[in-house]
Amino acid sequence: MAKDSPVTLAAIAGAHGVTGEVRLKLFTEDLDGLKRHKSFNDGKLTLKAIRPHKGGALGRFAEITDRNTAEAMRGTALTVPRDALPSLDNGEYYYTDLIGLPCIGTDGSALGLCVAVENYGAGDVIEIKKPDGKKFMVPMNHDAVPEWGEQLVINLDFVD
Repeated sequence: MAKDSPVTLAAIAGAHGVTGEVRLKLFTEDLDGLKRHKSFNDGKLTLKAIRPHKGGALGRFAEITDRNTAEAMRGTALTVPRDALPSLDNGEYYYTDLIGLPCIGTDGSALGLCVAVENYGAGDVIEIKKPDGKKFMVPMNHDAVPEWGEQLVINLDFVD
């Protein structure tokens, strides 16, 4: 993904109640990652309030004032410009920066492309699509992925 592309922080999952509040699926580490932004989608949505709710959040936007509008917004990604995100410390990454990177083995062999980053509770896992279309997953830690930047270097002990 290009470094100047908008970054998705959440998505509207549906309506909550009748006054325009929406359920949000978060793609940030916590609610604070979303709270620091007041404007989304190039200023089309203005965040008025947000609160935690069942593993996600409930949000209220100035432009969404009733249930019908909230339901019509289902599936809408909430994006911000990449440069609106906080800078990273050494060893940190944004999921969006990993997706699309080429993956090579520690021996230099081409393994495929990173197509997804998931977290099932025990840490981040990257999904790699091989040239033949098959996929495999590798934990995103220094044992399995000793280097990343313009590409992901994968320890061959973690390749099936």
